[in-house]
Amino acid sequence: MTWKQVFVSSVGRKLVMGFTGIFLILFLIVHAGLNACIWAGDGGEMFLRAAHFMGSNWVPRILEIGLFVGFILHIVQGFMLTAYNRSKRSIGYAVNYADGSKWYSRSMGLLGTLVLLFLIMHLSHFWFPNRASQGFLLGEEINLFEKMKTEFSVLWVVIAYVIGCISLAYHLAHGFQSAFKTLGVHNKRYNQMLTSIGYGFSIIVPLVFAMMPISFYLGWV
Repeated sequence: MTWKQVFVSSVGRKLVMGFTGIFLILFLIVHAGLNACIWAGDGGEMFLRAAHFMGSNWVPRILEIGLFVGFILHIVQGFMLTAYNRSKRSIGYAVNYADGSKWYSRSMGLLGTLVLLFLIMHLSHFWFPNRASQGFLLGEEINLFEKMKTEFSVLWVVIAYVIGCISLAYHLAHGFQSAFKTLGVHNKRYNQMLTSIGYGFSIIVPLVFAMMPISFYLGWV
């Protein structure tokens, strides 16, 4: 398969979706772990140390470039594959679907769009303001813990974040398994384990993200 086929053929697009999907799953694990520091009960000190490391160390900053490339590839290929599948009257980007496929496996385009809108809102609230305050030479950072307190004191913002996390949960419920199946991990030996891990991941990680705005709004942190 040539590089051009990777990005324009149906099989190539599925592979790109699979690889970038697994990469983004790893990112979600790290991001959820770092954000969970808000519940350390120390007024945000541990969270701010973690945020400072991610924002001031050149290794995470370089990895951010790869992260954005992964996001862009996943989003663009997802929309292109959805359009292709609709034109062929097929569904999704997994290897095979059963006749009784779940509604969210047939709605990956819609769920992906909702997740994208959620991502844009999240970046505009936190990532862009923080990077703008740092500047190109790693200047002064904003206090992200206080920023979260401010943003999540508004009810509609909390509701929007929760809806975004629910969309992410359903997107992952199918996307987690689909990413591995697309890359060939779909034999009987691993199917049940992969399904269980996928559903657990799609519940736990979005729940961690959703509990953050809820916790700030209700004054739990």
